[in-house]
Amino acid sequence: MSIRVVVADDQELVRSGFSMILEAQQDIAVVAEAGDGAEAVDAVRRHTPDVLLLDIRMPVMDGLEAARRVCAQSSCKVVMLTTFDLDEYVYDALYAGASGFLLKDVRRDDLVHAVRVVAGGDSLLAPTITRRLVADIVRRRREEAATGATPDRLDVLTAREVETLRMLARGLSNAEIATTLFVSEHTVKTHVSNVLSKLGLRDRVQAVICAYETGLVAPGSP
Repeated sequence: MSIRVVVADDQELVRSGFSMILEAQQDIAVVAEAGDGAEAVDAVRRHTPDVLLLDIRMPVMDGLEAARRVCAQSSCKVVMLTTFDLDEYVYDALYAGASGFLLKDVRRDDLVHAVRVVAGGDSLLAPTITRRLVADIVRRRREEAATGATPDRLDVLTAREVETLRMLARGLSNAEIATTLFVSEHTVKTHVSNVLSKLGLRDRVQAVICAYETGLVAPGSP
């Protein structure tokens, strides 16, 4: 079964370029293209894709608002596209429910890999964006004495689920977590699902944010 994708970017050459790359894959089908945020939301509603590649800066409706609507109204995974790794909207887009961020100069193979990874339920961030995200979380924690996200929030998790969350925040895959905990990947998937459900999180990206916000993981920790 093919991964259904909508490509949304206000630059026609970028849209067509990404679409051509993805259409060349046997397991991926581009079901629609969109030139602005409003068209992207409508395309998701009409075509029910698995993944939306969404430019963060677009006319009519920007990518941030489009991401909010798509994530609130559907199960479609959103990958934001940006020209700059220090885009001011990165943090807000992830909170809106985006499952990942890619720079527009992404390599062909990395683009295809990103679509497959996100469609499979994982998250994906460019390394420079991950570093910025962590730095921003730390800054916000220092500036806001009461954020509403305290360590007590993790009390609903079992000890094994807390450990799973800690490893997610370190960037480990399900296979790597399984090896570390000496359990099967199926068991890890169950732990991850429980963590997301109990904490009311959409995906692994939001789980990483939660781990840093609650102090479970600190920047630079192994």
